[in-house]
Amino acid sequence: MGLWRVSADTLARSRFVVSPYAETFACLKLLHAARAAHPGERAWLDAHLPGYRRRLAGDPVTALLVRAGLGRGWIADFLTPTPRSGESFEDGVAWVRATRPGAALDHLRLALDGAPLPAALDRDDLPERAAVLIEYVWEEAVRPYWRRRRQVLEADVGARTAQVSRGGWAAVLDALRPGTRWLGESGFQVNRQAHPPRELSGVELVLVPVTPQRHGWVSWEGTERYALVYPCAGALADAGARAVPSALAALLGPGRAAVLVLLGSPMSTSQLVGVTGQGLGSVGRHLRVLRDAGLVERRRAGRSVLYEWTGAGEVLVRAAP
Repeated sequence: MGLWRVSADTLARSRFVVSPYAETFACLKLLHAARAAHPGERAWLDAHLPGYRRRLAGDPVTALLVRAGLGRGWIADFLTPTPRSGESFEDGVAWVRATRPGAALDHLRLALDGAPLPAALDRDDLPERAAVLIEYVWEEAVRPYWRRRRQVLEADVGARTAQVSRGGWAAVLDALRPGTRWLGESGFQVNRQAHPPRELSGVELVLVPVTPQRHGWVSWEGTERYALVYPCAGALADAGARAVPSALAALLGPGRAAVLVLLGSPMSTSQLVGVTGQGLGSVGRHLRVLRDAGLVERRRAGRSVLYEWTGAGEVLVRAAP
């Protein structure tokens, strides 16, 4: 298994990062796999998969690069630069473009896991080809939705941060994505790959959510920076998982009921605004009414004020048909 030994000081310095490049690369993986995890992903694939396939059909070298780079269980490292806080999409793709051709070939050979490198890929322009394709995915299939996706990702970060404050990092790391487990005594299983353990002491560790629900990976930069990319909470990524029971909407009004349904996990006012699409004033009014009715309560976590169900609120939501 892929084992990281994460020291206490590294955990204390760990943080969540929202990365437009990571989101775009996850969407490239989704286009390549063409398998949707929920109806929202299916609609997105229906809209963008035909254009993506036409583009690769007209560029067989890049099509071969994608197949080789996504590998047999390991992604070519130059395609997954380790995200940095505040980094733009352009910053991320610049790291891909700056890869030395020889390093790109080495990474592809590793991803192919013993299979021979196709002769058509023995060339010097692979980093540029990869960058151009990832730019296409960003412009055509991610950027038009980025504002909404960023709000969803930020809401996930808020919920995970609150979980850290309640249960510590172990509770968060144990359930980030399939294959991850906190083993205790600083042991963190990051995937099921058979690779030597890595010691993470005094390094930078970032946790990066993406909205595609079956896609995640790990990356590192030398021995100083590590990242684990994970699917954000399904309840935030899948609109169907936030469906408001009709009886509850009739009782409270659809907007207020939508806010209440989301508060099974603690969320701040700004996170609720991002996820529901309602205005700040509307969300604030809904929260006041729900608090006055004894259905939600609030508490402070660091500089944030988080809202969640009371016992009565949970009973009401779960009882609604």
